[in-house]
Amino acid sequence: MNAMLYIHGNGGNASESQHYEELFPSCDVIGLDYKTFTPWETGQEIRWAAEKLAEKYNDVTLVANSIGAFFSMSGNIDCFIKKAYFISPIVDMEKLIEDMMVWANVTEQELECQKVVFTDFGEKLSWEYLTYVRAHPISWNVPTQILYGSGDKLTSFATIDAFAEKHQAELTVMKNGEHWFHTDEQMRFLDNWIRSH
Repeated sequence: MNAMLYIHGNGGNASESQHYEELFPSCDVIGLDYKTFTPWETGQEIRWAAEKLAEKYNDVTLVANSIGAFFSMSGNIDCFIKKAYFISPIVDMEKLIEDMMVWANVTEQELECQKVVFTDFGEKLSWEYLTYVRAHPISWNVPTQILYGSGDKLTSFATIDAFAEKHQAELTVMKNGEHWFHTDEQMRFLDNWIRSH
């Protein structure tokens, strides 16, 4: 028996996993509704889920969306996962936080002093989060397929390409795709990508 573990992105939920049931017909598809939102806590939640699945199933495949991919990689779950599909993954959180600091016109010194800064675009910047990310670089050793939209505003092509090359992941780029795959055209592309891999 095989399982597919789905980890949603920011603002998502476990019910999104239902979309993947027909794409993984030989798997029990399980979505995780994590309750925390930091790499040290959420990574642990995902690790517990992956460990339980690995005890029950022969093979566990991971499908992770956006920050869900970052949280998954933060959980040190390599030994429980046979294959991974990352959709618009956040692969360099330090770079993303630094970019958001620029967008919010917040210096590193200001963030260190204030500890937490709420931005006009709805994101919370945290000094604790940034220092944790810097102290815990990503380690990932799972055969991985990556789907990336050329119009992704959160992760540059250079960043995703460097990650794919470093981790021997296969990168597929959808021209004019966005960070959030949600239109009919984008979802068809996503479905065909999974079927072909």
